Amino acid sequence: MEELFTPTKVLILSGALMSIGVYGVLARRNLIVMLMSLEMMLVAVNVVLVLFSRMHASEGMAGHVSQHTYEAAFLGAHTGQIFTLMIMTVAAGEVGVGLAILVALYRSRNSIDVDQARELRL
Repeated sequence: MEELFTPTKVLILSGALMSIGVYGVLARRNLIVMLMSLEMMLVAVNVVLVLFSRMHASEGMAGHVSQHTYEAAFLGAHTGQIFTLMIMTVAAGEVGVGLAILVALYRSRNSIDVDQARELRL
């Protein structure tokens, strides 16, 4: 039986998510859509990190006898997942700051258009 999530399929999914995210940031003028597109690009990176972490987990942990080398291999096998947690933390902060800017922009201009935000420069 064929696997559901092969590395090729996951990389295609991640590439599609990244492409949609880049298009959303570059082509749209709505700040909410741009923030959602940035989040989509971060999700694409997270998917690739977890994929590579899972692919190399069995390679890194195989053949280790002592406890010290097993712990080092375990940490090396899960590095992608640790980075994913850090990216998710940064993304949560980015959403908070982005939404605060969005609310301030809407209160001052009654619009969330990016072109209106350019007028707020000093």
